[in-house]
Amino acid sequence: MDVAERLASIRERIVNSGRNPDEVTIVAVTKGFDASVCRLAIQAGLRILGENRVQDALKKMDEVDGTDWHLIGHLQTNKVRLAAGKFALIQSVDSLHLAQALVAASPKQSVLVEVNVARESQKSGVDPAAAIELVAGITQMLDVRGLMAMGPSTGDPAPAFRELRQLRDEAEQRLGRPLPVLSMGMSGDFEAALAAGSTMLRLGQALFGPRPR
Repeated sequence: MDVAERLASIRERIVNSGRNPDEVTIVAVTKGFDASVCRLAIQAGLRILGENRVQDALKKMDEVDGTDWHLIGHLQTNKVRLAAGKFALIQSVDSLHLAQALVAASPKQSVLVEVNVARESQKSGVDPAAAIELVAGITQMLDVRGLMAMGPSTGDPAPAFRELRQLRDEAEQRLGRPLPVLSMGMSGDFEAALAAGSTMLRLGQALFGPRPR
């Protein structure tokens, strides 16, 4: 099965989840794949590619045209100057300190606030209890578009995804404006994320198959 066929299957699953595929953005996660796979994704109609590491993304940006790039992995403050202004969206802002560093480098940068709704120490993200305050604190500094989270490593992801949706709704009420992006759902759990209201899926293996070793 090629990328176009996998994409068609994913869109069918989105429909079967009761959602309109036109209202769900797919970020093709190209972590571990080379530039040739990025080009296949673009040829299949995917227009956003996601990378976990700044250096890997910058290398592929030099080799691949015709796409927007999202940074979906944790951003260290010492990599901010490399990343700022290079990504259409940085999905992993999880502290005021990181936001301030981004402002100094690129005040118009579009971002998502990453929330650790899984409550797992190995995952990045602001604590859910502090998420709304962080959104409110940086919304005048950066172009905050919404929230992002990873599901739990084990167990039912639905409660975590529903919590992120609730936090987004509360943040909208606090700010008095929409936060349209709810980035949650990966290859193994995206249908649960769709049921909870995800507007953006981050898909790698579902599109490209197993990553090369």
